[in-house]
Amino acid sequence: MTENSTHSSIPAARRVAIVTGGSRGIGRAVSQRLAADGHAVVIVYAGDAEAARETVGSIADAGGAAFAMQADVAEEGEVAAVFERAEREFGGVDVVVNSAGRMALSTIAELDLGVLEGLHRTNVRGAFVVAQQAARRLRAGGSFIGFSTTVVATQFPEYGAYVASKAAVEAITLILARELRGRDVTVNAVAPGPTATALFLDGKSQEQIDGLAKVPPLERLGTPEDIARVVSFLAGPDGRWVNGQVLRANGGMAR
Repeated sequence: MTENSTHSSIPAARRVAIVTGGSRGIGRAVSQRLAADGHAVVIVYAGDAEAARETVGSIADAGGAAFAMQADVAEEGEVAAVFERAEREFGGVDVVVNSAGRMALSTIAELDLGVLEGLHRTNVRGAFVVAQQAARRLRAGGSFIGFSTTVVATQFPEYGAYVASKAAVEAITLILARELRGRDVTVNAVAPGPTATALFLDGKSQEQIDGLAKVPPLERLGTPEDIARVVSFLAGPDGRWVNGQVLRANGGMAR
């Protein structure tokens, strides 16, 4: 586990957010938006240290406070160390966003079970590990936000392994919200539709991209910023009455 740090002066009352998968794509947009909302942000990344440094730098350049730590979300000790450092340096944890995840596409008949195990290690075990630490450590007034996918609703072929892992995220969302009764902590999940990230666009022809963009009634792909706005709402004061829910942010593609 390695660390990268960029700090500005941190007001004692500043709220603190941990964002797993926070260095690229949707996670980066979430990290930047929560920083703009006034949070000190801890960016957890799997392996791309340069992307993490760039994200931390962009937050610092805008006047925010952030540091990055490398951690495997499926490893309890590494995730606990992230929370411990957040508490040590920023005073506590108020928001946890678990956007770390892996995706593999295959028909169920042809799926490599080794790939299945790796995907579910991150998406299911990792979701539990991060949720467990959040449940133990979030301060009153806090929020936990997991990530699912709209494909849980659309049920596209070749997404079986991925959808199974994200359905697990949806299944524990209301349960965790109820287990945190009396703590003043909300638990929700965001389920994005097709979103124009580098990972999503990679390997697709312009024709495929244009076709996918026409599926939602709004006739465009989502952007990472679209999803970050939803997370900002759930993490902020205006979202306090939303609890135990899965919010499908997909432009009307599916319910």
